Amino acid sequence: MALKIVHHPGYTIDLPANHPFPMEKFRVLRQLLGEQSLACPVEWLTPEPAPINTLSRVHTREYLNAFLQGSLERAAQRRSGFTWSPELVDRVRLETGGTLLTLEAALTSGLACNSAGGTHHAHADAASGYCLINDLAVAAAHALACGWAERVLIVDCDVHQGDGTARLFAGVPGVFTFSMHAARNFPARKAISDLDIALPNGMSDDAYLAELASRLPGLLAAYQPDIVLYDAGVDVHQDDRLGYLALSSEGLYARDHYVLSCCRDAEIPVAAVIGGGYDRDIIALATRHAQLHRAAADVLMM
Repeated sequence: MALKIVHHPGYTIDLPANHPFPMEKFRVLRQLLGEQSLACPVEWLTPEPAPINTLSRVHTREYLNAFLQGSLERAAQRRSGFTWSPELVDRVRLETGGTLLTLEAALTSGLACNSAGGTHHAHADAASGYCLINDLAVAAAHALACGWAERVLIVDCDVHQGDGTARLFAGVPGVFTFSMHAARNFPARKAISDLDIALPNGMSDDAYLAELASRLPGLLAAYQPDIVLYDAGVDVHQDDRLGYLALSSEGLYARDHYVLSCCRDAEIPVAAVIGGGYDRDIIALATRHAQLHRAAADVLMM
């Protein structure tokens, strides 16, 4: 059995040398995964750009037109964290297409991973926090629209609350949003997810994993989703410069293995994305992201 991982070289574009977003991590992650020996073979999948009509299921036409055509106001670009460019548009559409392909692969094989994705701060009509299109929301809406699922569960373990996702699906039947995040981190104004677990600063492995274990199995049993979208942000790591939690690298692996094995034991397909991570040491950062794919391979071989 092979682990399906979605990647595209276009996930990485050139940014100014002093830009705070670690764009190189996607390229380095692909390189590391090609060099590492995982528990099972890898089947690499290449995505296409997400179609505009698919994006419009969750984003307004006005916002999409401004983003696609480069007419976003400067203030909106500042909120996004990026200066607009055609290359940025292509990258965002590829990343979202990657999560859509990961969803399809998970539905056929039970488990699949993207090597990008997790842009959970993007709202219906605005970008925020390095997130221009909400790939998790687009994938969830696509699964419902295509009749592939009646109930989608989004499990968001990024250190930041998935506020865009929560607001996009507030009161929407068919999608349950679960966010487990640092209480005092970005965004300052939290949304209301279907289930929010706000964690204190400095929480480390054992306490974090105990909190997750007290919630996830019951949620899976009660909601019985047809698919899980899992945001495996590594900004919960103790060395991340934008995270306020204190998980070790071993804790990251334990978290990802636990989430994926819970879903697999319940025979629920899971599509995983890498989420946030902001260490300036790109190799260290990519190595943390690779824990997701290592855990996924191990779970497939259980």
